[in-house]
Amino acid sequence: MKKTVRIFVPVLLCLLLLYGAAAPLVATGERIADKVFRLHILANSDGEEDQEVKLMVRDALLLQAAPLYADCRSLSEAVAVTKAHLQELTDTAQAVLDDNGLAYTARAVIGKEYFDTRYYENYTLPAGRYRCLKIILGKGEGHNWWCVMFPSVCLSACADGFDGVLTKQEQAFIEDSDITVKFKFLEWYESHFGQE
Repeated sequence: MKKTVRIFVPVLLCLLLLYGAAAPLVATGERIADKVFRLHILANSDGEEDQEVKLMVRDALLLQAAPLYADCRSLSEAVAVTKAHLQELTDTAQAVLDDNGLAYTARAVIGKEYFDTRYYENYTLPAGRYRCLKIILGKGEGHNWWCVMFPSVCLSACADGFDGVLTKQEQAFIEDSDITVKFKFLEWYESHFGQE
């Protein structure tokens, strides 16, 4: 019994220290996820043609979406704009498929799903559950593509796009080039304990 207690107490202390150190990291990651709207496009398959058309759908959607999100100031506004234009966005994706002679269809849904940590040139988005516009092309069994629709940083991959949406602390968090280990922990935490 004494041996069990001697092992249990240090393990418990380590877990408490880990939780204490991780709590602010998890909280910051969750605050960021609550302010960002993402685009997720799933290709029909990993075939070359399906992967190429996925990128064509991406380009068409980004071109259409830029003016739609231009006046949005919050996640809720971005979601409302997306809901109001969901059929138009679906039609845009479908038009690309039709123009390329593909027999399958495009579907669009607004939801919340888990995204892994994503490293861009100037910033890193932490793993977490984000609201998103999900475009499913055909069977949706191919490699996907994702970016940030709101704030509009899909085209530039520039962290400046987060001005006015994220706090200075949150911006510093995603721009920290030495944060890889912290993001790996956050990714593990969110994938196991993140809220649906």
